[in-house]
Amino acid sequence: MYLVEYEDHYREKIDSYYLSDEQLQYTGIPSKAVELARLDLDRHAVLAIKNNDLLTFFVLHENEGVKPYSENRKAILLRTFSTDFRHQGKGYAKQSLLLLPQFIRTQFPHINEIVLAVNVKNTAAQALYKKCGYKDEGIRKMGKKGELIIMCSKL
Repeated sequence: MYLVEYEDHYREKIDSYYLSDEQLQYTGIPSKAVELARLDLDRHAVLAIKNNDLLTFFVLHENEGVKPYSENRKAILLRTFSTDFRHQGKGYAKQSLLLLPQFIRTQFPHINEIVLAVNVKNTAAQALYKKCGYKDEGIRKMGKKGELIIMCSKL
C-alpha cells in the first residue's frame, strides 16, 4: 500500500468509492472533499492505494483548517478519513495511518504534529487512532454531527 495525493486521473476511483450510511454519520464523501481541496490550496486529498484499488481516503488540512483544533502552527488536520466499505475490516485503515507520518515528513517537512477530531460516539475509530499512536489530551469541541474528541500525534 502507498499514499498519494489526489490527481485527476484518480477521478473514477473517487467516484466509485463506497461508504455505508453508518460511515456517513461520521465522515464526508470523498468526491465532495476532492472538490473542496480543488478550491482550497491548504487542503490535500490523499488516497491509499494497493493493487490499483483505492482503499482509504482522507484530507490533510493545513493552516486555517487546523486552527479550531490546535494552537500549533506546525500541525496539520487529518479529516474526512474513511475506508471504502467493501474493504473494511482488512486492516487498511490502520496501515494507511501507520504510513501517514512518513508521508507527511516527505510531503510537508514543516509539519510536526497530526491533529484529528473524532466523534465521541465513534468508538471503533477512537480505538484505531489510539492503536496508531494518537493521544486524547482531553480537548472536546462541538461539531456538526455532535461532540468531538481532539486527538494528536507528534511527528
